[in-house]
Amino acid sequence: LFLLFFTTHEELQTLDVDDAFFSTPEDIAARALQPRGGVNFIRTFKKQVEDQAVNLPPNLDELVQSANYVQSPDNLVWQYFYNLKGSTEYPFPGGAFQWARYRRNATGLNDTEKIFSESLNKHENTLTLATLRISSNGLGQPHFHFNANEMGYVISGCGQVGVILSGVTASFNIGIGDVIFFPVGTQHYIKSVCDEDLLLILAYSTGNQLETLRMNEYFKGTADHILAQLFLKEQAEFQNFPRAAR
Repeated sequence: LFLLFFTTHEELQTLDVDDAFFSTPEDIAARALQPRGGVNFIRTFKKQVEDQAVNLPPNLDELVQSANYVQSPDNLVWQYFYNLKGSTEYPFPGGAFQWARYRRNATGLNDTEKIFSESLNKHENTLTLATLRISSNGLGQPHFHFNANEMGYVISGCGQVGVILSGVTASFNIGIGDVIFFPVGTQHYIKSVCDEDLLLILAYSTGNQLETLRMNEYFKGTADHILAQLFLKEQAEFQNFPRAAR
Protein backbone atom coordinates (compact mmCIF):
# COMPACT_ATOMS: atom_id res chain seq x y z
CA LEU A 1 0.00 0.00 0.00
CA PHE A 2 1.47 3.33 -1.11
CA LEU A 3 0.37 6.86 -0.27
CA LEU A 4 1.33 9.11 -3.18
CA PHE A 5 1.61 12.90 -3.45
CA PHE A 6 1.98 14.72 -6.78
CA THR A 7 3.17 18.32 -7.27
CA THR A 8 0.35 19.65 -9.41
CA HIS A 9 -2.92 21.49 -8.87
CA GLU A 10 -4.04 20.62 -12.40
CA GLU A 11 -5.67 17.36 -13.44
CA LEU A 12 -2.95 14.73 -13.18
CA GLN A 13 -1.79 13.53 -16.61
CA THR A 14 -0.14 10.09 -16.74
CA LEU A 15 1.17 8.09 -19.70
CA ASP A 16 1.92 4.42 -19.03
CA VAL A 17 4.28 2.28 -21.13
CA ASP A 18 1.43 0.24 -22.63
CA ASP A 19 -0.59 3.38 -23.42
CA ALA A 20 2.40 4.90 -25.23
CA PHE A 21 3.04 1.65 -27.12
CA PHE A 22 -0.52 1.21 -28.39
CA SER A 23 -0.73 4.90 -29.34
CA THR A 24 2.33 4.55 -31.59
CA PRO A 25 1.82 3.46 -35.22
CA GLU A 26 2.93 -0.15 -35.73
CA ASP A 27 5.59 0.65 -38.33
CA ILE A 28 7.06 3.40 -36.14
CA ALA A 29 7.22 1.10 -33.10
CA ALA A 30 8.87 -1.62 -35.22
CA ARG A 31 11.52 0.78 -36.50
CA ALA A 32 12.19 2.14 -33.02
CA LEU A 33 12.31 -1.21 -31.14
CA GLN A 34 13.73 -3.34 -34.00
CA PRO A 35 12.35 -6.71 -32.80
CA ARG A 36 12.93 -10.01 -34.58
CA GLY A 37 9.96 -10.37 -36.88
CA GLY A 38 9.65 -6.63 -37.38
CA VAL A 39 6.17 -5.15 -37.71
CA ASN A 40 4.57 -8.60 -37.69
CA PHE A 41 5.86 -9.18 -34.16
CA ILE A 42 4.55 -5.77 -33.10
CA ARG A 43 1.11 -6.79 -34.39
CA THR A 44 1.04 -9.75 -31.98
CA PHE A 45 0.59 -7.33 -29.04
CA LYS A 46 -3.02 -6.99 -27.95
CA LYS A 47 -4.36 -4.17 -25.82
CA GLN A 48 -5.74 -5.44 -22.51
CA VAL A 49 -9.31 -4.64 -21.51
CA GLU A 50 -8.24 -3.68 -17.97
CA ASP A 51 -5.69 -1.03 -17.08
CA GLN A 52 -2.48 -2.94 -16.35
CA ALA A 53 -1.21 -0.09 -14.14
CA VAL A 54 -3.95 -1.07 -11.69
CA ASN A 55 -4.81 -4.73 -12.36
CA LEU A 56 -2.08 -7.36 -12.50
CA PRO A 57 -2.67 -10.17 -15.02
CA PRO A 58 -4.03 -13.41 -13.47
CA ASN A 59 -1.28 -15.47 -15.17
CA LEU A 60 1.57 -13.30 -13.89
CA ASP A 61 3.61 -16.33 -12.72
CA GLU A 62 3.55 -17.73 -16.25
CA LEU A 63 4.54 -14.44 -17.86
CA VAL A 64 7.42 -13.47 -15.58
CA GLN A 65 10.22 -16.00 -15.07
CA SER A 66 12.82 -13.79 -13.41
CA ALA A 67 12.54 -10.44 -11.65
CA ASN A 68 15.77 -9.78 -9.77
CA TYR A 69 17.16 -6.34 -8.98
CA VAL A 70 20.65 -5.54 -7.75
CA GLN A 71 20.88 -2.87 -5.05
CA SER A 72 22.45 0.27 -6.51
CA PRO A 73 25.16 2.24 -4.67
CA ASP A 74 24.12 4.77 -2.01
CA ASN A 75 24.88 7.82 -4.14
CA LEU A 76 22.22 6.62 -6.60
CA VAL A 77 19.67 5.11 -4.19
CA TRP A 78 19.46 7.96 -1.70
CA GLN A 79 18.59 10.53 -4.37
CA TYR A 80 15.24 8.77 -4.61
CA PHE A 81 14.77 6.88 -1.34
CA TYR A 82 14.67 7.92 2.31
CA ASN A 83 13.94 5.83 5.41
CA LEU A 84 11.52 8.24 7.06
CA LYS A 85 10.33 5.79 9.72
CA GLY A 86 13.92 5.14 10.80
CA SER A 87 14.96 8.81 10.81
CA THR A 88 15.55 11.10 13.79
CA GLU A 89 12.51 12.24 15.75
CA TYR A 90 12.12 15.97 16.49
CA PRO A 91 9.95 16.28 19.60
CA PHE A 92 7.82 19.25 20.60
CA PRO A 93 5.53 19.63 23.63
CA GLY A 94 2.74 17.18 22.85
CA GLY A 95 4.24 15.18 19.99
CA ALA A 96 7.04 14.64 17.50
CA PHE A 97 7.93 15.12 13.81
CA GLN A 98 10.03 13.01 11.49
CA TRP A 99 11.21 14.75 8.33
CA ALA A 100 12.24 13.96 4.76
CA ARG A 101 13.31 17.46 3.76
CA TYR A 102 15.99 19.80 2.51
CA ARG A 103 18.09 21.47 5.18
CA ARG A 104 20.03 24.59 4.28
CA ASN A 105 22.53 23.77 7.04
CA ALA A 106 23.39 20.08 6.69
CA THR A 107 25.16 19.90 10.07
CA GLY A 108 24.16 16.71 11.87
CA LEU A 109 22.99 14.86 8.76
CA ASN A 110 24.68 11.59 7.87
CA ASP A 111 26.01 11.00 4.34
CA THR A 112 22.86 9.38 2.95
CA GLU A 113 20.62 12.07 4.50
CA LYS A 114 22.78 14.72 2.83
CA ILE A 115 22.36 13.02 -0.55
CA PHE A 116 18.56 12.99 -0.20
CA SER A 117 18.44 16.56 1.12
CA GLU A 118 20.52 17.93 -1.75
CA SER A 119 18.54 15.93 -4.30
CA LEU A 120 15.28 17.56 -3.19
CA ASN A 121 16.77 21.01 -3.55
CA LYS A 122 18.14 20.37 -7.05
CA HIS A 123 14.71 19.90 -8.62
CA GLU A 124 11.81 22.26 -9.18
CA ASN A 125 8.38 21.56 -7.71
CA THR A 126 9.54 18.91 -5.27
CA LEU A 127 7.99 18.02 -1.91
CA THR A 128 8.96 18.06 1.73
CA LEU A 129 7.43 15.10 3.56
CA ALA A 130 6.90 14.50 7.27
CA THR A 131 5.10 12.33 9.77
CA LEU A 132 3.43 14.14 12.65
CA ARG A 133 2.53 12.27 15.82
CA ILE A 134 0.43 14.16 18.39
CA SER A 135 -0.05 12.41 21.72
CA SER A 136 -3.49 12.00 23.26
CA ASN A 137 -4.87 15.47 24.09
CA GLY A 138 -1.68 16.99 22.65
CA LEU A 139 -1.60 20.10 20.47
CA GLY A 140 0.20 21.15 17.32
CA GLN A 141 -0.02 24.86 18.09
CA PRO A 142 -1.23 27.54 15.64
CA HIS A 143 1.34 28.20 12.91
CA PHE A 144 1.65 28.95 9.22
CA HIS A 145 4.13 28.33 6.42
CA PHE A 146 5.60 31.15 4.36
CA ASN A 147 6.71 29.08 1.39
CA ALA A 148 4.49 26.00 1.00
CA ASN A 149 0.99 24.63 0.74
CA GLU A 150 0.44 21.73 3.14
CA MET A 151 -1.55 18.54 2.61
CA GLY A 152 -2.00 15.79 5.16
CA TYR A 153 -3.46 12.29 5.48
CA VAL A 154 -4.63 10.76 8.77
CA ILE A 155 -3.09 7.33 9.36
CA SER A 156 -4.46 6.66 12.85
CA GLY A 157 -6.23 8.37 15.74
CA CYS A 158 -8.64 11.25 15.56
CA GLY A 159 -8.32 14.98 16.05
CA GLN A 160 -9.65 18.47 15.58
CA VAL A 161 -8.30 21.01 13.12
CA GLY A 162 -8.69 24.76 13.29
CA VAL A 163 -8.04 27.18 10.42
CA ILE A 164 -7.60 30.69 11.79
CA LEU A 165 -8.68 33.34 9.31
CA SER A 166 -9.21 37.07 9.76
CA GLY A 167 -12.02 37.37 12.32
CA VAL A 168 -13.17 33.74 12.10
CA THR A 169 -11.94 30.23 12.86
CA ALA A 170 -13.11 27.21 10.87
CA SER A 171 -12.84 24.00 12.89
CA PHE A 172 -13.62 20.39 12.00
CA ASN A 173 -12.94 16.84 13.15
CA ILE A 174 -10.61 14.44 11.34
CA GLY A 175 -10.21 10.65 11.44
CA ILE A 176 -8.46 7.79 9.65
CA GLY A 177 -8.39 8.27 5.88
CA ASP A 178 -9.23 11.99 5.93
CA VAL A 179 -7.20 14.50 3.92
CA ILE A 180 -6.53 18.08 5.05
CA PHE A 181 -5.19 21.01 3.02
CA PHE A 182 -3.80 24.39 4.11
CA PRO A 183 -2.89 26.95 1.42
CA VAL A 184 0.38 28.82 1.89
CA GLY A 185 0.15 31.44 4.65
CA THR A 186 -2.96 29.90 6.25
CA GLN A 187 -2.67 29.72 10.04
CA HIS A 188 -3.87 26.40 11.45
CA TYR A 189 -3.61 24.08 14.43
CA ILE A 190 -4.18 20.35 15.01
CA LYS A 191 -4.99 18.65 18.30
CA SER A 192 -5.56 15.03 19.24
CA VAL A 193 -8.95 14.26 20.81
CA CYS A 194 -8.69 10.44 21.15
CA ASP A 195 -7.17 8.19 23.79
CA GLU A 196 -4.61 7.09 21.18
CA ASP A 197 -1.99 9.17 19.36
CA LEU A 198 -2.99 11.08 16.24
CA LEU A 199 -0.63 10.15 13.37
CA LEU A 200 -0.53 12.00 10.04
CA ILE A 201 1.71 12.04 7.02
CA LEU A 202 2.21 15.58 5.71
CA ALA A 203 3.39 16.90 2.34
CA TYR A 204 4.62 20.46 1.74
CA SER A 205 4.99 21.97 -1.73
CA THR A 206 8.61 23.03 -1.45
CA GLY A 207 12.05 21.58 -2.07
CA ASN A 208 13.61 24.48 -0.17
CA GLN A 209 13.93 24.66 3.58
CA LEU A 210 10.41 24.90 4.98
CA GLU A 211 9.75 28.29 6.56
CA THR A 212 7.32 28.09 9.49
CA LEU A 213 6.20 30.64 12.09
CA ARG A 214 4.46 29.44 15.25
CA MET A 215 2.16 31.40 17.53
CA ASN A 216 4.53 31.29 20.52
CA GLU A 217 7.35 32.54 18.30
CA TYR A 218 5.60 35.57 16.82
CA PHE A 219 3.83 36.42 20.09
CA LYS A 220 7.02 36.37 22.12
CA GLY A 221 8.91 38.03 19.25
CA THR A 222 6.63 41.08 19.44
CA ALA A 223 7.81 43.82 21.83
CA ASP A 224 5.97 43.94 25.17
CA HIS A 225 5.00 47.59 24.73
CA ILE A 226 3.36 46.78 21.38
CA LEU A 227 1.40 43.91 22.92
CA ALA A 228 0.33 46.20 25.79
CA GLN A 229 -1.19 48.62 23.28
CA LEU A 230 -2.90 45.88 21.27
CA PHE A 231 -4.47 44.09 24.24
CA LEU A 232 -4.88 47.01 26.70
CA LYS A 233 -2.91 45.18 29.40
CA GLU A 234 -0.01 46.25 31.61
CA GLN A 235 3.29 45.76 29.81
CA ALA A 236 4.75 43.72 32.68
CA GLU A 237 1.98 41.12 32.38
CA PHE A 238 3.46 39.86 29.14
CA GLN A 239 6.45 38.55 31.05
CA ASN A 240 4.09 35.76 32.18
CA PHE A 241 4.57 34.06 28.81
CA PRO A 242 7.56 31.68 28.62
CA ARG A 243 10.14 32.20 25.94
CA ALA A 244 9.36 30.64 22.58
CA ALA A 245 10.34 27.01 22.31
CA ARG A 246 9.94 24.75 19.27
